[in-house]
Amino acid sequence: MLRRFSRTGLVLAMALFAAACGGGDDTPNASTDGTAAGGTATTKEPALSATLNASGATFPKGFYEVAVAGYKKVQPGVTVNYNATGSGAGRQALQDGVVDFAGSDGLVNPNDLSKYKGEFVYIPTVAAPITVSYNLSGVNDLTLDADTIAKIFQRQVKKWDDPAIAGQNPGVRLPATDITVAHRSDGSGTTENFTKYLVAAAPNTWTLKSGSTVEWPSDTQAGNGNQGVAQIVKATPGAVGYVDLSDAKASGLQFAKVKNKSGKAVAANLEGTTAALAGAQINADLSYNPLNAEGADAYPITAPTWILVYKNQADKVKGEAIKSFLRFVVGDGQKLAKDVDYAPLPTALQQKAVAQIDLIVVPGT
Repeated sequence: MLRRFSRTGLVLAMALFAAACGGGDDTPNASTDGTAAGGTATTKEPALSATLNASGATFPKGFYEVAVAGYKKVQPGVTVNYNATGSGAGRQALQDGVVDFAGSDGLVNPNDLSKYKGEFVYIPTVAAPITVSYNLSGVNDLTLDADTIAKIFQRQVKKWDDPAIAGQNPGVRLPATDITVAHRSDGSGTTENFTKYLVAAAPNTWTLKSGSTVEWPSDTQAGNGNQGVAQIVKATPGAVGYVDLSDAKASGLQFAKVKNKSGKAVAANLEGTTAALAGAQINADLSYNPLNAEGADAYPITAPTWILVYKNQADKVKGEAIKSFLRFVVGDGQKLAKDVDYAPLPTALQQKAVAQIDLIVVPGT
């Protein structure tokens, strides 16, 4: 973990130096250096002073940590506190008005819209793979398709040498070890995206439906947050769980290649994530779905994530700071994403995110 944060600090310093020197990245940004999306000159932001409190998704936690640190270099008077409590808890906190914005890997149920204290907007931030991480001594290369993943997590396949797994892994010596399934205990966007993928890719096999929580079989184990699931997998021989790439790598987990729509086994990496993003249809509210995407190189369990923020801000000082921070996240902050295992937004989506931020109304401005 120390090595991970040391690398993050070095990456952050290099990215900030490159940004200050006008590095060669031609992606649009909307940071405080006077250049907005598409290279349009803007007025440099004045120094701001505010404390912003947010909570929500654990999936993008690693990216938000470096984005907050990077933004602090630009606006040292603004403190951003992000508490990774899970997407469901973040959405609830925004409903209750106890946070300034929320992180969520899933969209708000239309039936819940009336519970919020006004209209909010979705600001897409990054995307990343959800890995199928496992703990199986001596097995360093594993391939699974959607039907087999569904059967494993529904407890229809309970041994690692089951023919359903062995048939996809010729030449791999699979032990007769019991499979322990690990899943999220909290309301989770990672759970929602993982189960949405299974609904889409294994519709005739997956029966547990999709949602931020599902009724897992009673003989499975639950962990809080992506880190909690990762800890179960790491500590339990024979375990398998769904974990975001950043936490899977930080925990030193093995993860399977997953067969995509084209039948190609694709590793959980940023190249496969970017390929999945390329074909995703962007809706007017900036929601989109890269799960089970078309394309030979697309990683099929690619998940999006958003920041949810109220469109009409009540406080001028906080409202200005929120918009400033969000511009950094979708602007220069994108340059930090890959080095902490997240895929930056495609250029067109970055530009739309900047326009979405501009819709946020701050009193007196």
